Amino acid sequence: MESFQLIKPYLAANRYRILFGLLCLIVVDLLQLFIPRVIKRAVDDLTLMQTDHSSLLEDALIVVALGLCIGFFRFFWRRCLLGTARFTEEALRNRLFSHIQTLSPAYFDRMRTGDIMAHATNDIQQVRMASGMGLVALNDALFLGSAAIGFMIYINLELTLYVLIPMPFIVIGTRFFSRRMHRRYKRVQNAFAEFTEAVRERFAGIRVILAYNARAGETREIARISNAYVQENIDLVKITGSFFPLMVMLTNLSLAIVLFQGGRETIFARITPGDFVAFISYLGLLTWPMMALGWVTNLIQRGRASLDRLNGIFQTRPELPEAPDAIRLSGFERSLTFDNVRFTYDPQRGRVLDGIDLELEKGRTLGIVGPPGSGKTTLMNLLIRLYDLDSGSIRIDGTDIRQLQIQSLRSLICMAPQEPFLFAGTVRENITFGAGEVSEKELHRVTRLAALDTTIGELPDGFDTVVGEKGVILSGGQKQRVALARALLNEAPVMVFDDPVSQVDTRTAGRIVATLQSMSGKKTVIVISHRLSAVRHADRILVMDSGRIVSAGSHTRLMAEGGYYARAWRLQEIEDAV
Repeated sequence: MESFQLIKPYLAANRYRILFGLLCLIVVDLLQLFIPRVIKRAVDDLTLMQTDHSSLLEDALIVVALGLCIGFFRFFWRRCLLGTARFTEEALRNRLFSHIQTLSPAYFDRMRTGDIMAHATNDIQQVRMASGMGLVALNDALFLGSAAIGFMIYINLELTLYVLIPMPFIVIGTRFFSRRMHRRYKRVQNAFAEFTEAVRERFAGIRVILAYNARAGETREIARISNAYVQENIDLVKITGSFFPLMVMLTNLSLAIVLFQGGRETIFARITPGDFVAFISYLGLLTWPMMALGWVTNLIQRGRASLDRLNGIFQTRPELPEAPDAIRLSGFERSLTFDNVRFTYDPQRGRVLDGIDLELEKGRTLGIVGPPGSGKTTLMNLLIRLYDLDSGSIRIDGTDIRQLQIQSLRSLICMAPQEPFLFAGTVRENITFGAGEVSEKELHRVTRLAALDTTIGELPDGFDTVVGEKGVILSGGQKQRVALARALLNEAPVMVFDDPVSQVDTRTAGRIVATLQSMSGKKTVIVISHRLSAVRHADRILVMDSGRIVSAGSHTRLMAEGGYYARAWRLQEIEDAV
């Protein structure tokens, strides 16, 4: 019932549509129940030789009219009930996507993309089937089944009691199999998630697979995972494959009883031939409710297993809580301060940052350098609160960022990440991502600043060139400059550039460095770079190693001190000369 609360609001919002759909479904069921009565009259008249062409035509027209009415009302119940299930599916998927976007990056460090995709596709589809056809099957199992039994009792009570002999076995069988189906469905869904993630990962890394000639090995691995998924489904089929034949067997057992006992009743004239035919027709109508009882159990168990899995995601709360009285900052006025900041991703692996202290005044440029793994990027991830620090504080204008609205904080800071991500759209769409409508003049301006203008001119459709998944048609340097142009389009007062020139040639790097220099005094700029020429003109440069600041100062001062910065500078001078 806790998981049912996920779809309850959507069902409640569409309650009048659902009620109308159920009313139309009940009308269809009632109309179906009158057809055997018409057949009974025709058969009895034929048996007694009391009919003629006009009477038979009248009976036939009545059946046609009932069929037309059934078709009319069936359209509306399908439109209302199955349509509402589709609306529920859409709303639940949108809610899932919105909720996932609120979760912290640490959640995605643990969660595989394939698992999330399985939740957003297969699980929600099962919920839709349970809330749509499941509701229809449940209604038929209860209403149509009860009404058919009522008409059968009207014809002959004793014969009806014989027909109902298998019913207790149906109830017992349903109860026995339903719990087992629920457990198996959850295992199937987990295996589906595993298979989806494996296939997604291989498609994303297809170039690596081809480059290393690993097709045979990866084919075997996918076959192994696929076989595990099939085995889980086979285990499920062992349950459903026993359950549904049991329903059919018990239904046919009722038919056998009717043929034997009902035939005797007809022979001894306790019921008319028309009653016998009508009784068999009602038994035919009762067959679907008896089957529906098994099918609805199947659908509900699938839907319940999927709801449980979805509820597990919705119960996951962001690891970066926002204070109820969180402050909204309208701008950046004075300084940005890191005070004794410590952080670790995994306590067993030691601290990534250990005692970071620094202050950056508005309008200044800060450079951060250091060997790989020294904590440079992590420091900036803490600044935009992708993760929460373990101890210490980060303050903007004296206010701890944990007291700020997260949306407000991130609107003050624009970060161009070290690994640029491009969407499978056009260059224009990737540059203007999150910026709304952008004029052509502004678009050309930021592409010049990002040293991307020459590349745009070489593309077949310019800004409207489709870059493909993850920008596959662009080189690493081109993708980096597209991401840089996207950042330069942002009007945030604090700009963070993580290794902005790592994948470009020296001449292009010079243009980008000139752009960063031109922002001095206008914006507060933080540049992380392994290429030291990108930070040479910064007001202050930090040298980090093993999560600590080991040295700080201007380019001139750090060169005079020697150490890591001076050695790295001289090596890069030699590389540039070569």
